Amino acid sequence: MKIALFSDIHANLPALEACLAHIDTQQPDAIYCLGDMVGYNIWPNEVINIIRQRGIPTIAGNYDFGIGRASDECGCAYKTEEDKEMGKVSISYTNSIVNSSERQYLRTLPAHIRVEFQLNDDKLNLLMVHGSPRKINEYLFEDREEGSILRIMQQADADIMCFGHTHKPYHRVIADTNGEDIVYRHAINIGSVGKPKDGDPRGCYVLVTLNEDSSAQNKESISVAFMRFEYNVEQAAQAVENSMLPNKYADMLRKGY
Repeated sequence: MKIALFSDIHANLPALEACLAHIDTQQPDAIYCLGDMVGYNIWPNEVINIIRQRGIPTIAGNYDFGIGRASDECGCAYKTEEDKEMGKVSISYTNSIVNSSERQYLRTLPAHIRVEFQLNDDKLNLLMVHGSPRKINEYLFEDREEGSILRIMQQADADIMCFGHTHKPYHRVIADTNGEDIVYRHAINIGSVGKPKDGDPRGCYVLVTLNEDSSAQNKESISVAFMRFEYNVEQAAQAVENSMLPNKYADMLRKGY
C-alpha cells in the first residue's frame, strides 16, 4: 500500500497543482493532507477548493484553525519582531480574502487522523497530526531529543507518526525497548508543499509504502520516500509582490527559507 502525504501549502496554488500532478504519477492508494492550506500567499480559497473537490482527507493546521475562526492569531512562533509584524499582515490579509464557505470548511477539520492497519498478525497504527499529538502548533524539529519524541509516540499509540509544521522534512526511526520485544517507531516530518524552509525551494511531499510484511518489529519493512517536485516558484513569488503581503515572503519562496 502506497500512501501520499502532503502539508503546509500556505495558499501557494502553483505549488499545490504541481504537487497533485506529481502525486498522480505515483498512483498512491491513499492521499492525506496534514493542514496549513492558507496564509502567506494569495490563493487560500483556490487551494481549499481543490482539496475539497478531490475529497482528500485533511486535518487542521494551526493557520487553518485561526482563519477558520476569523482569529488574528495563527499560532505561529515568530522569532523576531519583524517576523511578528509580517505575520500580522499575512493573517489580516488572509482573513480579508477567505470566503465564508471556505472559512466554514476550515472550522470542520479534525485535529488528527488515525488509521489502524492489520496487514498481518501485527497491528500497525498510523497517526497523522499537524504539529504534534499534544498541540497543533508544537514544533517537532529533527534535533528533538529522542526520548521526547518516543514518549510522544508512546502516549499517542503511534507506530508511524506523520506531521508537518516545521517545513523541514526528515525521517527518524526510534527503537522502543519498553517491553519484551523491540519495536521501531517512525517519526516522519513530511516537509512543505508551498513554503519550504530547508534551503530547497522545490515543494516536498512523502510516500509511505506498506506491504503484507510491514511490522513495527521490522524497521526495514516500512518505506519512506521524500518526493521533491518543481513548480513555478516565480509565479508564486510575484503574486506575493503584487499583493499587500510583505515582499520578504517572495524571497523566502525563491530561496527556500
